[in-house]
Amino acid sequence: QVQLVESGGGSLQSGGSLRLSCAASGDPVSTYSMGWFRQAAEKEREHVASMQRYTWTKTYADSVKGRFTISRDNAKNTLYLQMNSLKPEDTAMYYCAAASDYGKMVSGTPDYWGQGTQVTVSS
Repeated sequence: QVQLVESGGGSLQSGGSLRLSCAASGDPVSTYSMGWFRQAAEKEREHVASMQRYTWTKTYADSVKGRFTISRDNAKNTLYLQMNSLKPEDTAMYYCAAASDYGKMVSGTPDYWGQGTQVTVSS
């Protein structure tokens, strides 16, 4: 099992940057495919970025390609999401997720979720 705790959210103006962190305890993140999802008000949760556990292959939503970067530090057991050139439409609760099978990440049904961290971008 793994417990996930996100941090790094906040409020900022359009064009700014934030780095979200997801600290894991329990099993090491290296044993999971890891990812970030977000949910805006009155919208469904959507995949933002993910990384496969063995190949480290990264996948991004089209809306964040070129602006967001997912990474992880196995030594710190932490997942990151660097977000640049933020836009008001990026406003959402951001969730960290871990999946034993990458197919679960793709389908939006990972094994574990964090509690979320709020990102608010104003124009």
